[in-house]
Amino acid sequence: MNEPILKTENLTHVYSPGTPFEMTALNGVDLEIRKGEILGIIGHTGSGKSTLIQHLNALIKPTSGRVLLEGRDINESKSAIRQARSRVGLVFQYPEYQLFEETVYKDIAFGPKNMKLSPEEIDRRVREAAGFVGVEELLDRSPFDLSGGQKRRVAIAGVIAMMPEVLVLDEPMAGLDPGGCREIMDNILSYHDKTGAAVVVVTHSMEEAARRADRMVVLNHGTVAMSGAPEEIFARGDELRKMGLAAPVMTELSQRLRALGVELPGTVYTVEQMAAALLELEGGRGRA
Repeated sequence: MNEPILKTENLTHVYSPGTPFEMTALNGVDLEIRKGEILGIIGHTGSGKSTLIQHLNALIKPTSGRVLLEGRDINESKSAIRQARSRVGLVFQYPEYQLFEETVYKDIAFGPKNMKLSPEEIDRRVREAAGFVGVEELLDRSPFDLSGGQKRRVAIAGVIAMMPEVLVLDEPMAGLDPGGCREIMDNILSYHDKTGAAVVVVTHSMEEAARRADRMVVLNHGTVAMSGAPEEIFARGDELRKMGLAAPVMTELSQRLRALGVELPGTVYTVEQMAAALLELEGGRGRA
């Protein structure tokens, strides 16, 4: 098992403490992000997902508890905060709304410039990040002339150009059509595969989390309700439904088929797994 690169200890965050609007968004969250893994964080609206990830590079500070980057509290000093923000990259939901430079090149270069890198290193990182997300041909274009999916990829490239060891994305596929979703996820996986970075994908979609994640964490009312491999999480369908979540459609279908006496082999929670299970059931002859 890989060692954790980033972890939270008893992380608690209270908004507007001591006022009539006081709200506990996180309550004693213990979370590990392991080197090189793809972690899916899921939960209903208001479960604390966005508040949690903003703690991971010190955008907001805990009311109590700690966030540790390889054992060091990221909030202990200004230098620790700077280090965390260069090593933990955060892509907000609808990041394309944050594009502002004249060209795609300049937008991607913004983060590396703030890291005080040499012009040569900035150029290398911009072109490499553009390659990861497939916008190499757009570097001289204005970001405002691009399609929605292209803008999303440029915004993600701006974070990738900082070469974070932990890449955190908040609903990266939100608002995109299925083709755009696949492209964005492929871009993220390309960065993961080529750099070995840990990737954290925050989503409300069980299907997205199931398809790619090595491990999943379910948040509910500011606490970690479940943690484990996708098949472990989806085996607890009744608990998920009580939290306002639904297991992937293929998991629900497989459960209904099994209830009807169809002995599906293996774990099923994606379309690809269902197809493989049906083909195996039919002896590989393809009649399914």
